[in-house]
Amino acid sequence: MMRRLVQLYAGLALYGLGIALQVDSALGNDPWDVFHQGLSRQFGLSIGVWIIIIGAVVMLAWIPLRQKPGLGTISNVILVGVFADLFLHLLPDPSAPAARWAYLIAAIVVGGFATGLYIGAGFGAGPRDGLTTGLAARGHSIRVVRTVIELSVLAVGWLLGGTVGIGTLLYAVAIGPLAHVFIPLLETKKPSADPSAGPSAGPQPSPEPLVGAGQ
Repeated sequence: MMRRLVQLYAGLALYGLGIALQVDSALGNDPWDVFHQGLSRQFGLSIGVWIIIIGAVVMLAWIPLRQKPGLGTISNVILVGVFADLFLHLLPDPSAPAARWAYLIAAIVVGGFATGLYIGAGFGAGPRDGLTTGLAARGHSIRVVRTVIELSVLAVGWLLGGTVGIGTLLYAVAIGPLAHVFIPLLETKKPSADPSAGPSAGPQPSPEPLVGAGQ
């Protein structure tokens, strides 16, 4: 349990770092952070505060969908935004193109690794992933639901002034394969409640991430 908790909170911290690196690169954010940044630019408050607010609002949408949050879900809503703001404050702003690209590449790799840590800890889906799976459980395709949600928040975020660019595309292309590598590598083995039980009582595989650990 202690290892899983450390892994969970390390994953959330690193996910916040990945967000900060990608925002500071100014080469394009992932769709949800385009939205968060757009809200920040139009209505004030920091990107991290908007991550928390939108995460809480999205989690409220779980209620009619009958989704059950876990410790990881609650921690995700509160901490990813806190860590994103912390690292946005601490990281030096890159000015040279090479430094901006280094930030972007690091952001994508860190995001994939953080997803593996967070999902692998097995404490529940992020608020945005839960929304997607909850809607899909109503008879819709996960791929269609995910695409509609992400394109919607991307479009609204862009209209609000969030940064869309090559980083947005690279993140969308790379995060799935990276998560596919890191989740099995970092998945923790949870002991069976009944040691005498058969194989069916063993650990269940973690779900495939839909929009990223912190999303």
